[in-house]
Amino acid sequence: MSNPKEAVKEKSMVIQKEMTAKLFKELSNTKETGKKVVYTFVPGNLTELILSFDMLPVYPEINALQSGMRKQSGNYIKEAEKLGFSEDVCTYVKCDIGMMVNGNVGPTGEKLPNPDLLLLSYTGCFTFMKWFENLERLYPGVPVAMLHTPYQEDGKMTPDQISYMVKQMKEDVIPKMEKVSGKKYDEKRLSKMLENSAKAEDLLVNILESAKNVPSPIDAYFAGVYYIGPIFTAFRGTQEAVDYYTMLNEEVQQRVGLGLGPITPEGELKEEKFRLVVEGPPNWTNFREFWKIFYDMGAVIVASSYTKVGGVYDLGFRHDPKEPLESLAKYCMGCYTNMNLPQRVKLLENYVKDYKADGFLINSIKSCNSFSAGQLMIMREIEQRSSVPVGFVESDLVDPRYFSYANIKNRLESYFQMLEQRKIIMKQEEEIVN
Repeated sequence: MSNPKEAVKEKSMVIQKEMTAKLFKELSNTKETGKKVVYTFVPGNLTELILSFDMLPVYPEINALQSGMRKQSGNYIKEAEKLGFSEDVCTYVKCDIGMMVNGNVGPTGEKLPNPDLLLLSYTGCFTFMKWFENLERLYPGVPVAMLHTPYQEDGKMTPDQISYMVKQMKEDVIPKMEKVSGKKYDEKRLSKMLENSAKAEDLLVNILESAKNVPSPIDAYFAGVYYIGPIFTAFRGTQEAVDYYTMLNEEVQQRVGLGLGPITPEGELKEEKFRLVVEGPPNWTNFREFWKIFYDMGAVIVASSYTKVGGVYDLGFRHDPKEPLESLAKYCMGCYTNMNLPQRVKLLENYVKDYKADGFLINSIKSCNSFSAGQLMIMREIEQRSSVPVGFVESDLVDPRYFSYANIKNRLESYFQMLEQRKIIMKQEEEIVN
């Protein structure tokens, strides 16, 4: 394939890129500033708590996906496999380990600092535990704090589960943060940050729910991964995040008022032909090529499960400054990967209905059991409950060996032909009735 021209970016994407660059610059300067660094994960993260101690978070899976987008992940994965990591191991893990043993130079080209604390927030993905066992070996002597999140097996959070998580924070996580940072836990400061979190969460829900409009002013999957970046990672709880989402919300609402479709890397989408709900993470190594298949066909993703991996805020949860630790516990338990399969099916079924979707599509990730387990059951259930055509493609997170452009394009073109045929039949039936 020929090299694509420079991608068209929304103003919010440019600003977010600047925010991320600033964070990586700050991380590269920790020796000079003396700031402590916490390695942790995106789903169920304790970002506000980390920031309240003036520490900086590093997210290994974000480094991996950024490396994938920059075409660096393939070599890192091969390095990890030379060390004995199986082909079946999550490719985020292998990319991250490969990056670390090659000098830990981050995706922006700046060396990342070693962790001062490993904060394992286990949220619905068993791989996280094994990942941190390896990080513990790579960084001997670095303290590990584990926050174990109970799985929503029965689809609800109980008072006992919340108390269990708060106890872990009070007895293990916070004491280790105090020791590493040299600062005392400041609940007032944390509560103030949670006020900012709730404001940003309100705005994010407005932005994602704008896709209920026809045409949708956003793509809630491909562009959606940019929109969720600040709130799911290092900026939740900051005024910077509130300012970013205020601006993004204004940008999106203006598009709604003008009746405009989403911005793609090649400019504004002129015609919305198909509205889809998508389950599963995107492929990062061929992100733009993957997106192009959709917008070339006039397909817009109006809702996705992946943009809920760091919090399903549209179900009503907001961080609560009045109950800071209890609020963090509820947040961790409410992430998409910590929901049981009936909850996931119901969420996706509602998305198909509420966002007036024409179809439901799964991108199944070869090495991600947290998402892939149960996807065929989810697909059958959505097909039966929603009566929309369902589709299934396969790729991987950051391993370029498992992205077949021709195969995925052929499958999607067949799927879009099916959607087109269904629209024609529905229109004919409507004309007969009228």
